[in-house]
Amino acid sequence: MALASTNAPLNAAAAGKLQGKGFFAALRDGFVRYRVFTRTRRELNELSSRELADLGISRSGITRVALEAAYGKDV
Repeated sequence: MALASTNAPLNAAAAGKLQGKGFFAALRDGFVRYRVFTRTRRELNELSSRELADLGISRSGITRVALEAAYGKDV
């Protein structure tokens, strides 16, 4: 009985991220972005409703603003 492999080979970009510096740089970048997100969300949650209104942010929009700060508008 023949065995067929269905695993596709990694493309060059994906293979590069799995090796050495690329992998750790991506890991560090993800960690830094997550810390920006949590810090932004925490700081906005500490503001009063009036201060948030002055900034044009509602309480329900805090997570969205924090996501945009950390990951950009394409989230």
